[in-house]
Parts: sequence; C-alpha cells; structure tokens
Amino acid sequence: MTEATSAYAAAGVDIEAGDRAVELMKAHVARTRRPEVLGGLGGFAGFFDASAFKGYDHPVLATSTDGVGTKVAIAQALDKHDTIGFDLIGMLVDDLVVVGAEPLFVTDYIACGKVVPERIADIVKGIATACEVAGAALLGGETAEHPGLLEPDEYDIAGATTGVVERSKILGPDRVRPGDVVVALASSGLHSNGYSLVRHVLLNRAGWALDRDVPELGTTLGEELLTPTQVYAQDILALIEAAEVHAISHVTGGGLANNLARVLPAGLVATLRRDSWTPPAIFQLVQQVGQVSQPDIEATLNMGVGMALVAPADAVDQLVRTASDRGLTAWVLGETVAVEGDARVDLTGSHAG
Repeated sequence: MTEATSAYAAAGVDIEAGDRAVELMKAHVARTRRPEVLGGLGGFAGFFDASAFKGYDHPVLATSTDGVGTKVAIAQALDKHDTIGFDLIGMLVDDLVVVGAEPLFVTDYIACGKVVPERIADIVKGIATACEVAGAALLGGETAEHPGLLEPDEYDIAGATTGVVERSKILGPDRVRPGDVVVALASSGLHSNGYSLVRHVLLNRAGWALDRDVPELGTTLGEELLTPTQVYAQDILALIEAAEVHAISHVTGGGLANNLARVLPAGLVATLRRDSWTPPAIFQLVQQVGQVSQPDIEATLNMGVGMALVAPADAVDQLVRTASDRGLTAWVLGETVAVEGDARVDLTGSHAG
C-alpha cells in the first residue's frame, strides 16, 4: 500500500493532501445542511430526502450546471480564493430560481494542478457561504488533482444544482402578455461573465496591473474584478411570493437583450430605456478603454442589470418595494408590446449620467 501511494505521489497526486482538504472543508459544508439531507460528507453519493415533495401537488425538478469561466484567473493572480464560490453558486442557483424553482442542493467539482488543502478549503468556504445565502445544501463534490494538465497554482471550478417547483407555478414565456412591465434588479458588478473581454481590454491591451488604484472604481482593479456575484435566489423567491411575476431573465453571458428575449413569447417586443439607469463605472471603463461599441458591450456584459423580471403593470410597485426592503436596487426598465414575428428586445436612447 505504501509503495502504491508513493508511486502515485511521484506522479504528482497527493492523496494525503486531498484528505486534509476534506477535513478542512467539513465545517463549511456542515453550515449548509438542510433537514432533508441524509448522511454526511465523504460518501460516494449525497442523499436528499424526496419525501419533502409530498407537500406539492405536482413537483417538477429543475437542474442547472455551470462554472465561473476565466474569472478564476483573477482569483489565482490575487491569491484570494474565498469569494469565487459566490460566482459559482450565483451562476447555478439563479438559473433555477428564474423558473420559480427553489434551489435544494448543490454539488461542486474542483480540478487543480496541485491540492493545497488551505486553498481548496478557502474555495469551498466561499461555495458553502453562498449556498447558505441561497438556502441550498452543499450535498457533495469532488476535488481532482491534474498534474501535467494544470500548473500547481491553477484550478477550475464547476458545479450542478437541483431545485423543485410546483408545475402550475413554473414561470416562463407562456405567461407573458402585451403590456407587461420589465423590472430590473441591479447587479453587484460584472458577476461572472465577459471576463475574457475584460481581461483582454484592461490587462492585455491597456497593460493595467491588478493592484492599480482606479479612481473611477474607488478601489484597485483586482478588487473590482473579484467582486462576488450577487446570489439572488432567496430574493427572487420572496418577490414571486410578494407579487405576480410572469417570467424572469438571469442576465449572464450574452447580455441583457439576448437573455431577456429567451423568456418572451413570439409576437412580443420588450422596449428597454437606457436612460432608466447608469451602468456602474467598471462597464463604462471597459467600453472607453477598449473602445468597445455599444452593441458589442451590451451583447457581452450585464451592464449593471443582474435580473430582469417581467410582470403585470399593477405588480410593479410591490416588486420594487419588496426588492428595496431586501436591500436590492430595482427600477422599471421598459414595457412589452405586441408585434409581428419573433420575440425581440430593443434598447433605446442613451444611459443617464
């Protein structure tokens, strides 16, 4: 046994380091436990008691999988690893909640060049903390050491999540009607999309260092780029409970218009007014420094809008009020009208400020 273990270590895989990482992450994972979780960390599979679904008339499971893209390069460059988990969970659970599903549990996957237990524990700490915010259990995961494929300080993370929704309450294009209003929820920044463009513009072409103080941002470039993704899951569930909502778009890769169009039915156009909000400084900076056209930047970055809710006009005041009560900035982006042809989203005017 010792000889086999030593041979594996010689090939670059440290089993003992992996075991230490598991021990360090156990306390973080334990904080995310829900009553439906059976067993503990370390088994071959995680268990979630489905008898909890007996309270539903027709429970439907929803699932989503994602990663965080090249934002991990920023975390690695700054040697700060306890926030990138928010980006992973935000990308996962907020794709579920837009259909009305409650996130139940998450599994994660970390691939690295070398297992450094403290670094892995920091990554999992962020994932677990974000799971707490989302109300989801961190049910299990995997850490894989890939020597020769990844450098010792390199890693990538991905995950999957499962949620449940009453079939009669699934949100989507079939509920949207002409005259519905589009309400925005502010993003916390870039979230976890468009980093290939941002890195190309600011780091590669402009040659800016991550420790550069940027007056427009009020912080260093690196701190801004590592701002964690807003996790909206519990907020969205509260908004759905507070007022009628027909559809919701999670604004991720592809930008606001492309993502909102995914939740509109054929024969409807949503007209959004740019003068209803001012994109935060980081978006303006990328556009100005990179001389990126308006269509290009809007098709890549969220421009300060993390979620877009489509709701009847008489629900808008309650939605904005509930969002404010929960510490979120919300505003009316525009309206929907009937047209001929496919669904589309038009952005009009210029941004305020």
